[in-house]
Amino acid sequence: MKIIRSDTSFTVTDFKLNPKYSYRSYTRNDNNGPRTYNVDDKKVPSVTTILSGTQSKEKSEALDKWRERVGYQEAALITSQAARRGTEMHYVLEQYMSGQGYLNLSDDGSLPRMMAHTIIENLDKLSEVYGTEINLAYDDRWAGSTDLVCVYDGKPTIADFKQSNRPKREEWIEDYFYQIAAYSLAHKKQYGEITQGMILVCTKDLVFQKFMMNEEMLSEYEEKWFAKVEDYHKGIK
Repeated sequence: MKIIRSDTSFTVTDFKLNPKYSYRSYTRNDNNGPRTYNVDDKKVPSVTTILSGTQSKEKSEALDKWRERVGYQEAALITSQAARRGTEMHYVLEQYMSGQGYLNLSDDGSLPRMMAHTIIENLDKLSEVYGTEINLAYDDRWAGSTDLVCVYDGKPTIADFKQSNRPKREEWIEDYFYQIAAYSLAHKKQYGEITQGMILVCTKDLVFQKFMMNEEMLSEYEEKWFAKVEDYHKGIK
């Protein structure tokens, strides 16, 4: 993939836009409780809501300890900065992958753009894009939005972009694997085949990481995700 600069924008070439599926859109509810999506006439819990609702005690305690260690005010600042940076990075990538040009010349636009470009420069095996920011739902069990549905290395792929303050270890990102599994199951039920997952991480220091989920790993996490969903729905009855 190539990044091309014009006077007014950056664009990306060397991939094909293929609107293979007629993806539906769902509105999202972020207020008054856990996040849900409006799917037909039902409010369906989001993937992140289910992950949060089934979070282990150890993980919750680790987050609390981090806040105590750095200070609650500093933790809030770090979280807010990361969220803004991630939102802009995602928007840059969405515009590129949908065939649009984009350039944010503000001070807040520079680092997210460089992070997005770092990811783009490592996507040489991406050949087709079916859609970006795709809403997906699995009946009334869960719903969510995946960053990218594409063909990567010849295989239909669910991909998510992630920003980070530091490089990740695989054992730290199990929730990312669950997200990919949830989106994969919903896509297969609603639209068509997915045979691999891909998590693309760029740190604020422009360190790139790619975590692949082959078909076997994807199937393993799909089974584990079903179990997690059952635990969530049992807990809210």
